[in-house]
Amino acid sequence: MINSMTGYGEAQGQLNGTSYAVEIKTVNNRYFKTIVRLPDVAAFLEEDIEKLLRNNLLRGTVNYVLRLKDASAISIFDIDENALQAILEKLSRAGSSAGGKGTIDVGNLLNLPGIIRPAVPDEEAAASIKSLILRISQEALDQLKQMRAAEGGSLAADLKKCCNAIERNLDLIRSRSGVVLQEYADKLRKRVDKLLAHAELKLDEETLAREVAVFADRSDIAEEVSRLDSHIQQFEQCCQDSDQAGRKLDFISQEMLREANTIASKSSDIEITRCVVEIKCQIDRIKEQVQNAE
Repeated sequence: MINSMTGYGEAQGQLNGTSYAVEIKTVNNRYFKTIVRLPDVAAFLEEDIEKLLRNNLLRGTVNYVLRLKDASAISIFDIDENALQAILEKLSRAGSSAGGKGTIDVGNLLNLPGIIRPAVPDEEAAASIKSLILRISQEALDQLKQMRAAEGGSLAADLKKCCNAIERNLDLIRSRSGVVLQEYADKLRKRVDKLLAHAELKLDEETLAREVAVFADRSDIAEEVSRLDSHIQQFEQCCQDSDQAGRKLDFISQEMLREANTIASKSSDIEITRCVVEIKCQIDRIKEQVQNAE
């Protein structure tokens, strides 16, 4: 069964008093695209998370967000005490040389570049953080994939309705195409007989048959109808057998539209044209819907 590209998943975990929360949202995209937002303390995991997302998802834009809660200041940032002390000493010497008296606001000094920097966990802490984040990320992905599968089921049901509507109109076209040729022959006979009535001439049956044969060859849509029917069967089978068939379904729908356009260009019958219009409306809906199939 096909999957939708729209989904949402979340998961949480705790480590040393810090809560980690992962949110993953996906929307449709022709290709695979990731947007990963990580706090500085977990920035070293970006490549691992990217790999995890690619192993679980094939298409779509993936928004991944990791948030921290109740994290201690020590675990979030470090202060370069040596650099701060050096600045304080220089400022103190400069003040003494100038003979000035005043106070130094340490808070303002913290805004200087390089004084405050993201905390870098040691090897043991980094391994624990990695294990936790990858675990809750997988939990969020499993939840997201369940949602994408559920929406994919609804999407497949809607696509099935569209295919059924196309098949009904194809049946009408088949039944009508057999009548069109006879109607053309009768209409041609009446028209020619009317034109030749005053000349007291009679239409040659062989000539009529030849003209009808030319019309039949020019307006024959049996091959296009057969191919369109085959495309529908392939489309329905693909919806049932594959969970990553979005690109294939998109290609098949283009071929379906191509056959429908050919039928419309070949046929001059009003009823067949009406059926083709209905078919093309359903194909347009299919093409719109498969854009959200993974």
